[in-house]
Amino acid sequence: MEPQPLVDTSRSSRELLRAMRREVNESTETLPESVAWHLYLELKRREEPSASDAFIQALRGLHSRRSFAGTDMPTDDSDPDEHRQAEDPFLADLWKAYKKCIRANRTGPAAQLLRDIEEQVAAK
Repeated sequence: MEPQPLVDTSRSSRELLRAMRREVNESTETLPESVAWHLYLELKRREEPSASDAFIQALRGLHSRRSFAGTDMPTDDSDPDEHRQAEDPFLADLWKAYKKCIRANRTGPAAQLLRDIEEQVAAK
């Protein structure tokens, strides 16, 4: 049985951007960062100009929440190979390392990777 997709690609770009701002924070079963990643890739595929900004903002918010001790956020990685969906191999490697840090609750090293992701996304 194939896993349930994290993003409904039939939704409009506007709805996907709204989901990036709201629904990513409401993810209760899987890594919310993965939801943001899938939304970002779909919006980039559609050449949505605000995709990068929305993605970075969502990641910053999630990272801030994870940095607080006792925050109960999912760490289940439903798609460990999702980094391979990126066209940029360096961004894919950064994403894989970022998720590894998040899953291990290593928010300090993840913060540096988040800055690197932001630079790489901005370069595109």
